[in-house]
Amino acid sequence: MALVSVLEFAEDLSDRAAAQAVRTRIDWKYALGLELEDTGFDYSLLCDFRARLVEGDAAARMLQVMLTRLTEAGLLKSGGRQRTDATYVLAAVRRLSRLELAGESLRAALEELAVIAPGWLQPLIEPEWDKRYGRKIEIRKVPGGPEAVITRAEVFGRDGQKVLAALWACGAPGRLRTLPQVEVLRQVWVHHYYWDEGGQLRRHGGHALPPASLRLGSPYDTDAHYCTKNGTEWSGYRVHYTRDLRGTAARDRGARRHHDRPGPGRQAHRADPRRPGPDSPAPC
Repeated sequence: MALVSVLEFAEDLSDRAAAQAVRTRIDWKYALGLELEDTGFDYSLLCDFRARLVEGDAAARMLQVMLTRLTEAGLLKSGGRQRTDATYVLAAVRRLSRLELAGESLRAALEELAVIAPGWLQPLIEPEWDKRYGRKIEIRKVPGGPEAVITRAEVFGRDGQKVLAALWACGAPGRLRTLPQVEVLRQVWVHHYYWDEGGQLRRHGGHALPPASLRLGSPYDTDAHYCTKNGTEWSGYRVHYTRDLRGTAARDRGARRHHDRPGPGRQAHRADPRRPGPDSPAPC
């Protein structure tokens, strides 16, 4: 299961696709040491396997076995300190397109306002908003091409601007402006929209967007950002791990969440995903 999980990540497959690869692909069967007639396993076992790794801290034990064997084979020097490269950490949110981000940010703000101040929000609601924002925003493909995407994005933009204008009006309750999802909505609109010379709200082109270090990737995790490394793209964070083979005590050097804390003999550093990694070009 551990090797299947590694191959699954390397090829960016879903659990179902990885289980199918075990059943049908000769290269996977060779790597796993399986017979050609082996029928594999149900894909749900991969999720159960990852859950057991987390609950029992088995990942640290597996790493220890691997490092011991690498040291015995002469691939690592005993008594030295080995630094691995940046490790991918995916945020526990789905990756959104720019169009989905705008719609979902507005929907999240409306949901929050409907709970905190339903009487204030009610006069702003338009009849078509129930269909437009009544459920999670999932947009696979917009018929009509790029022009249709821009048109729909500007519809989201006008609706969001209506809410923001009402929030910053003189008679609006000041506490509503400090709500978390309202602040996310404001930032997303600052990043993705602008007023043209005719006073119309327009969507920024991709070249005019702020860098990924400033843009939000999801309204539900403001720490997660778009990252890329060695051709892999993800929304989340980077973590740097340092393994000390001498068994010295590990020190947490900046992990900002409890699940980033290193195991025995290992140092972990939660890197800022907005800063370039070791193999990234230096900024101009």
